[in-house]
Amino acid sequence: MSDDLLRDIDTGSDPRNPIRRYLSRCRAWIEQHPRVRWAYRLGVAVLGLAVALVGLLLVPLPGPGWLIVFLGIAILGTEFPSAHKVGAYIKRMLMRFWQWWRSRRSMA
Repeated sequence: MSDDLLRDIDTGSDPRNPIRRYLSRCRAWIEQHPRVRWAYRLGVAVLGLAVALVGLLLVPLPGPGWLIVFLGIAILGTEFPSAHKVGAYIKRMLMRFWQWWRSRRSMA
């Protein structure tokens, strides 16, 4: 990865980042209110499933079908541990594939 991209990732991951602090406060508020938490989880589930299903419908067409499916899984992974594990597994497999692809291209 480029240095600029790594720097941007580090900046966004910093807990002192104002956006990250705001989201942490929102998340803490949601955790304190059980009914809001239930509605939030339901909203995340509906949104994640909708995005993943739209991605699956777009897979046979030219365009970013699989990318949209992975985005739906990432949305689900923000709230559901099993979806997070699936997303982590997919990420590991894609990184393995990418390394294999780069090694094949360097040999040619």
